[in-house]
Amino acid sequence: MVVAAVAAFLLGWRWYTALGKSKEECDKTQHSPTPLIIAAVSCFLMAWMLAGLMGHLSDVTIKGGVVSAIFVWIGFVLTTVATNHAFEGLRPLVTAIDAGHWLAVLILMGAIIGAFGA
Repeated sequence: MVVAAVAAFLLGWRWYTALGKSKEECDKTQHSPTPLIIAAVSCFLMAWMLAGLMGHLSDVTIKGGVVSAIFVWIGFVLTTVATNHAFEGLRPLVTAIDAGHWLAVLILMGAIIGAFGA
């Protein structure tokens, strides 16, 4: 579970640094470590909950992890991100980038949890 959380955190870091922001733009918004701490704790909690769900479904396999991740993403993450972004007036591209990030995170977590068995 910790491996899945760390992998997801690193994936998120890479996902958003690949958006093309300059070092100066990133430095302006990242004076506080608080967002990184929240992201790390959130990744751990998400991995823990996904592992719990997979355990309750008795399908702690790579395939079971990926399928569970997709269902969780569609039912909870995509719907939440799309709703929040719609009310915030954000462009659909931003929604696609953010929702895509969470899909990649959940699939990675599910596959790792399934591979390691918890």
